[in-house]
Amino acid sequence: MKPSSRLRAVGSLPGDSRFLAAVVIIYPLVLLVFGFALEGFDPRAVLRGLAVIVREPDILINDYVARAGLGAPFVNSGLCALAAVALLRRAGSLLSGPALAAVFTISGFALFGKNIYNIWPVIAGVWLFSSASRRPFSEYVIVALFGTALAPLVSEMTFALGLPLPWNVLAGIGAGLCAGFLLPPLAKHLLQFHQGYNLYNIGLTAGLVGTVVMSIFRAFRIEVSGGGAWSTGNRGVYLPFALGLFGSMILLGIRLGPALRPGILTILRSTGRLVSDFPRAAGIGPTLVNMGLVGLLGAAYILVVGGDWNGPTMGALFTMCGFAAFGKQPRNVLPVMAGVGLAAFVSSYDPAAQGPLLAALFGTCLAPIAGRFGVLAGMLAGALHLVIVVNVGYLHGGLNLYNNGFSGGLVAGMLVPFLEAVSERRREGGR
Repeated sequence: MKPSSRLRAVGSLPGDSRFLAAVVIIYPLVLLVFGFALEGFDPRAVLRGLAVIVREPDILINDYVARAGLGAPFVNSGLCALAAVALLRRAGSLLSGPALAAVFTISGFALFGKNIYNIWPVIAGVWLFSSASRRPFSEYVIVALFGTALAPLVSEMTFALGLPLPWNVLAGIGAGLCAGFLLPPLAKHLLQFHQGYNLYNIGLTAGLVGTVVMSIFRAFRIEVSGGGAWSTGNRGVYLPFALGLFGSMILLGIRLGPALRPGILTILRSTGRLVSDFPRAAGIGPTLVNMGLVGLLGAAYILVVGGDWNGPTMGALFTMCGFAAFGKQPRNVLPVMAGVGLAAFVSSYDPAAQGPLLAALFGTCLAPIAGRFGVLAGMLAGALHLVIVVNVGYLHGGLNLYNNGFSGGLVAGMLVPFLEAVSERRREGGR
């Protein structure tokens, strides 16, 4: 069977699969060219930067821009995104909303925690589970890509514990294999906990695995290292790139969309609850427009609160953009962002500080709550997310890159039953 026939998204517009395949190839190439351009197209400078990135322990938050300069992190991002695309193709997985979200997310976190070394052991662990359960890897490839949230565990075991070669490498690979092996069954079970209202389901799963690992570390007084890197002063470089990237998506989506308006309305009417596959439901043209709009909303929030432009915030924008193919849209992300911003404003938190800023961007994992229960519920979810996310990182010690997904799962698991009870009472009262 030819790849073109295996890798086919079922959208509402003709030729969607071809355009979707082009998007997931062109996007990593854009990142590579941008990264090389920032390094003056000097391969030696890029390699030096990549060497720094690979050797860094990646406990949250480890901004690769602060460690390796402006360009090398984007080369790392492009390489990780290409690896994700290659893995999807090798597995014969359909190119769809989840696939787009996975590619954009892995590229985003490749600016502050994932790299071309530490992602592979976790992916291999998920593959081992698929082999042990005698299921095709295509059923778990999305879990494998999102599961690289635990990539810092690989780097920590390899570079931070002081083990000699080759034992450090074996320890890192072994830890990643074990973590990846645990993810698929846990992720399936935990989805029931928040009922699909936390888009970063693997974040909750990885948070629990990371908590167990960190508890073992603390029991044996094993200290973790790394983290604490956060660069500033990059707005003049990264803001134009973000505007150009998201703006081009909107223009391309408009050009591809002869039935653009119905597709956009379909997306805007969606609650975003898992699983919301926008390319299949609305077509790739409207999906690209939505991705660009959501990315621009995230960029506008950074500008309004005066936040920094660096690896973590650019990674957050890429993640928002990717999940705009898989549940996020302007109507359901804005209430959550507003709730985080308002909670930060009335409390002791600075909206522009790294924790609250990332909470507003990544906290849009709770967008389905706003989509299903309304604006006020979305704002409440955002406010609760802020006060929880700045505290739960201690549990996993930064081993889980999706700290906001961990918090989002807890918020959704607690809040959704209450909201459903209120909604049910209102329906009964209206009879």
